[in-house]
Amino acid sequence: MADLIVGDRTLGFDATLVLAAAATVTDKIGLEFGVLSLPLRPTAWVATQIQTLQHLSGNRVALGVGIGGFPGSPFWRAVGAPLQTDEALQALPGLIRGEATKLGEEEVTLGPAAPVPPILIGGNSKAAMRRTILHGDGWVPSLISPAAPSKKVVQLRGIAHELGRPVPSISVGGHAIPVDAPAAIESFTRVLVDVHRMAPEEAEDVPVIGGPEQVAERLHAYSEAGADMVGLSLDGGDWTRQAETFAEARAQLRRPIGGLSGIR
Repeated sequence: MADLIVGDRTLGFDATLVLAAAATVTDKIGLEFGVLSLPLRPTAWVATQIQTLQHLSGNRVALGVGIGGFPGSPFWRAVGAPLQTDEALQALPGLIRGEATKLGEEEVTLGPAAPVPPILIGGNSKAAMRRTILHGDGWVPSLISPAAPSKKVVQLRGIAHELGRPVPSISVGGHAIPVDAPAAIESFTRVLVDVHRMAPEEAEDVPVIGGPEQVAERLHAYSEAGADMVGLSLDGGDWTRQAETFAEARAQLRRPIGGLSGIR
């Protein structure tokens, strides 16, 4: 579940409430934040929400976190969001486990304690890589073509070696439009250019498009670039048709795909 509360009329539900609703009507699926914007929320509040979600779901949460990508947006200004992501990541595991944890001048103990979910750190920058190695279980770069991760993986390994820590898992986040939907592709790439300031040629290579064979080839490319996991949002047109088309693509992937351990 994405966390896209921007405050400029962009549509966006509260990610935690959506996953809480999903937790109560499902038994097996994972519940992943992709990603939760930590600066928008008090750390203790995030921790107690994750504890609650773990108990509601039987420990099915994956806690994807990041800065959020929209500093300076109306919602950020309205809530007075501080940029204290590293401090929050240091405190969250102890808070979720129900341990006494210092937050500023206060010591906080939350209950009922819950297992700490996998912590996945979003962001494409060197700072996000470093944050992942220090505080996370996995790195989640997003909105990148298969050509981009290979260079970043080398950088990630170098930072891990420098800090004397293991190299985290890598889960690429992206968007798939696996049917013929030129208007949806054009709209999506326009957002990448206008909002994310990508070069047009770079933006055109970000969405996973085409039929089952093309999708399978793209996943192979991400695997070759070093990705352990790929998570794709389905965009454009009839969502059911998109999902069915992507299911056909997945059916071609029952054979092993390089080092790729999973697809979401």
